[in-house]
Amino acid sequence: MSLYSSIRMASNTLRANQIAMQVIGQNIANANTPGYLREEVVLKPAPTQHYGGLLLGLGVEVQAVIQKVDYFLEDRLRSATSDRAGSEVIEEAYSQLEGLVNELGDTDLSTSLNSFFSSIAEILNQPESVSVRNLAVLEGNKFAQEVRRLAQRVGSLRTDLNDRVYDMGERINNLTKEIQTLNIQIAEAEGGDSSASDAVGLRDQRMVALEELATLIDIRVEEQPSGGVTVYSGGDFLVFEGTRREVEVVMDTDRGIAVSDIYLSETHSPLSATSGELAGLKHARDDVLGDFLEHLDDFASNIIFEFNKVFAGGQGLHGYDQVTSEFAVDETDVALNQAGLTFTPVNGSFQIMIHNRDTGLTETTDILIDLNGMGEETTLEDLVDQLNAVDGVSAGITATNHLEIRSDSSDQELAFGNDTSGILAVLGINTFFSGTDAISMNVTEALKDDPAKFAASAGGIGADTDNAVILADLADRGIASHNGDSIRVIYSRMTSEVAQGSAIAHSEAEGNRVFEGTLNGQKLATSGVSIDEEAVKMIAYQHSFTAAARFISTLSEMLNMLVNI
Repeated sequence: MSLYSSIRMASNTLRANQIAMQVIGQNIANANTPGYLREEVVLKPAPTQHYGGLLLGLGVEVQAVIQKVDYFLEDRLRSATSDRAGSEVIEEAYSQLEGLVNELGDTDLSTSLNSFFSSIAEILNQPESVSVRNLAVLEGNKFAQEVRRLAQRVGSLRTDLNDRVYDMGERINNLTKEIQTLNIQIAEAEGGDSSASDAVGLRDQRMVALEELATLIDIRVEEQPSGGVTVYSGGDFLVFEGTRREVEVVMDTDRGIAVSDIYLSETHSPLSATSGELAGLKHARDDVLGDFLEHLDDFASNIIFEFNKVFAGGQGLHGYDQVTSEFAVDETDVALNQAGLTFTPVNGSFQIMIHNRDTGLTETTDILIDLNGMGEETTLEDLVDQLNAVDGVSAGITATNHLEIRSDSSDQELAFGNDTSGILAVLGINTFFSGTDAISMNVTEALKDDPAKFAASAGGIGADTDNAVILADLADRGIASHNGDSIRVIYSRMTSEVAQGSAIAHSEAEGNRVFEGTLNGQKLATSGVSIDEEAVKMIAYQHSFTAAARFISTLSEMLNMLVNI
């Protein structure tokens, strides 16, 4: 080996150590850069050369500059990120729902419910007091307001989640577009034999984009020989090297409410995301908040109908000059239990009372509601005919298919009683509550205008408080349609489910955060920059560089000696 070959070998050593020092400097400079993956120099022995019968090495060469990445760990981390993101959305939804229900505060529904029924019990002590009845009306109105407010706020929260689903389409498309572009740039930078190194900066950007996409939806990533990646969501690919599929927002319905969903534009099929923010948002919107609203509607509907069934069969201190049903039928000549009413009447009867204000006398007539499934069944037209057959009563059907009943004389007032069919509550006649669900629940205007109409009596206008006794106890009476559970039990179960769901959601989210944190720690150990480790490497390469420089200096002296001989 000549001196020139030795100088060449030393020069290779200097160059390799210089490149290594540059990579170390790059790592140190980006130690705190989000998404940066540690770079590493790959060294290999330089080719040998023959020197007589010997094979002598020519030092060292830089084979490549690569990123330190554990791709299996990255896959697990992306999966953990999707799980964490989805569970945090659900945790947040439950937390907000718990705050709205506010069962531990003074403004929760159970407090308002108790105040309402307590105010009814007060009527038993002062049956002739209109102010006490007015208090019951006010407490009932306050309770209905609380139900409506809760439904509106939960509905608003559900709308916010739906808007976030709507925005998800654009976010997914932007990220897949970025990944597609980076795939092309990486393939161009690393393609062929021109480079043995990773396109480190571009790969860092793509890794960040993949992490962001994994936050939105669960993905599976496969790297191709070209350096590009294929990104799958479920069984569908979103990015395949230099191509991609776009997603679109499609409007769907959930229990009659318009909701957004994300579909693949090419196949017009829903994006099969099982975790990530998208899955969490849809679960929170439809299953957490949607189910709660459904249960709240059921709770409100049961109170409205069960309370009205009892209330409508009672009488207040005042009767009615005329009354119009709240609800209309679809067809006036169809049986009342098939006429499109929200609530359903049964076979039975009710009483209509004509009370003479001057004499105090009351005439009572039974009105039959034939719905036994045999023969002719009672329609709204039949009901009108029966009412018109009662002396002093005129009945008719409005243009909008509502029932209208009026007294024929200003000396007489109408009252109702002993309704075993539920038709008065079904039609909305002589009722306390109006509406059919949580968002529409209210107290009837007739009672707001005249609280003396509060139907506390069962034996006639102002006769007793027997109906109030039943009403005051109604919250604790079993409901047949709910397997004998009372209104209080139904509400308690509803709030308990929220509390339990919130606890489970928090536990799952916390577990996912811990697991993701563990994997992030492992990633930092592999791909993160440790200043101490880089400092140790820097010293090693510095010593190697210094030794190579001294070697060149020695060779130079030897060469000068040869020249001077």
